[in-house]
Amino acid sequence: MKSIKSIYKIGNGPSSSHTVGPYNAAQMFLHRHPEADHFQVTLYGSLAFTGEGHGTKKAILHVLPNAEVLFDMHALDLPHPNTMRFIAYKDGKILEDKRIFSIGGGSIRIEGEESEEDKEVWPEKNFTEIMETCRHQNLSLLELIIQREGEDLYSDLKHVWDAMKESIERGLASEGILPGGLGVSRKAKMLFSKRCYNESGDIAMNRQIASYAYAVSEENACENVVVTAPTCGSCGVIPSIFYYMEKDRGFPEKEILDALAVAAVIGNVIRTNASISGAECGCQAEIGSACSMAAAGLAHLYGLSLDEIEYSAEIAMEHNLGLTCDPVDGLVQIPCIERNAVAAMRAISSVTLSRFLYETRKISFDEVIATMYQTGKDLNDKYRETSHGGLATIYRSRKPE
Repeated sequence: MKSIKSIYKIGNGPSSSHTVGPYNAAQMFLHRHPEADHFQVTLYGSLAFTGEGHGTKKAILHVLPNAEVLFDMHALDLPHPNTMRFIAYKDGKILEDKRIFSIGGGSIRIEGEESEEDKEVWPEKNFTEIMETCRHQNLSLLELIIQREGEDLYSDLKHVWDAMKESIERGLASEGILPGGLGVSRKAKMLFSKRCYNESGDIAMNRQIASYAYAVSEENACENVVVTAPTCGSCGVIPSIFYYMEKDRGFPEKEILDALAVAAVIGNVIRTNASISGAECGCQAEIGSACSMAAAGLAHLYGLSLDEIEYSAEIAMEHNLGLTCDPVDGLVQIPCIERNAVAAMRAISSVTLSRFLYETRKISFDEVIATMYQTGKDLNDKYRETSHGGLATIYRSRKPE
């Protein structure tokens, strides 16, 4: 497996595959051809169908302001649902013509090439092998992570955690209407301050965590800086839980960084054996992965065993299987923002169940990830981030002309 450091990327929303990935691709291509006097970029598949609402064209033009950006919604047999074609010209002649794939979480793959991010760091290829290594070497999961990644991992995680906290705090302080034309109002600030009559501890916890998830997701919808966790569309789940644990429950920052590391291993296993791209496997690959990562990190934070960590992650993913990606008007707002809050609370429930039931489990984490991938491949492409089915079309059909 690759390094877990590439799971978390800091960048502008609203979509890691549709803004962060294309932005990185444009930067890479400009770096290759600073002498070019013209660029043409063609977007295919999900990038073409939702590229306006997700801000793909804007992200590319931010790097290549004079580029010609085309949307091809008819190409078939694409090597990846998020395919781009970059062409650089000089004096009317082609300098380079390259296909680049936005593979999820802001990562890109250049056709026929390997990148620094493609280097294998972990000899283990799934969680079963990770558990076997831990037991064989008498290591905790965290100890194995440090052995594989090195102590310098913590400087990266600290940078990531600071960015996550900043996105929550900006979101909690903001009000107004989200851009895009749906008229969706920001709710994080209101949710954070709105206490119910005779509110119990559990209700207060859920409300606060939900407000944190809304805060990050609303910042993402406004194309502000967030952290892919593992994607922009699911960026509110992990920060909301860990922010609550640090700020409201008093867990020290070092333990939060440890939990982020454990969560990243889960995300790494998922992207290695399945996908974290909504365009490839639906929202189960985004929100489902974030929920699973958060559950594992929280289980570690609570001091649960390796088996309990695995089971927490498995429960969280199992009950997101089949989740479709059908953003209304191609915007990461409906149902995406609310979905982040719901997934955060589901992650907590997964850990609670794992504590009591892990000895009775029948399904491994690796098995549920294999199921997620197969389910994603079986999903009709209308439900894989194209806005051609589901809630996106139902909502559109009732809107007045």
